[in-house]
Amino acid sequence: MSTKTLDEHIAEQLAHSQRSGELQSAESWGKPLDFGDGYAQTPEELRMGFKILKDAGVVPHEVEMFKQIAALKATLQHTTDEAEATALRRRIAELQQAVALRLEKLATSRRL
Repeated sequence: MSTKTLDEHIAEQLAHSQRSGELQSAESWGKPLDFGDGYAQTPEELRMGFKILKDAGVVPHEVEMFKQIAALKATLQHTTDEAEATALRRRIAELQQAVALRLEKLATSRRL
């Protein structure tokens, strides 16, 4: 009695689905897969670099800036001190402007 590997089992099921026409009737048949990770939207010349960073667990600086903005907004919601709230709003605005400028530069020049 031979035991099939997981890959062999998957291949067998895919072959069966293809023979039965199940795959071809799927709405996404023949279309590129969208994994929701932004790969298709990333300019081709930046994909490899971003993939290397992602695989290494490093996120682009803009992502870190978005995280900082979210944390500052959460702090702002809970502060009762008006001076602190003003300082938080100013820092949020500065970070939002910095992100916007970096993203605009990236969109126009394809580099940061």
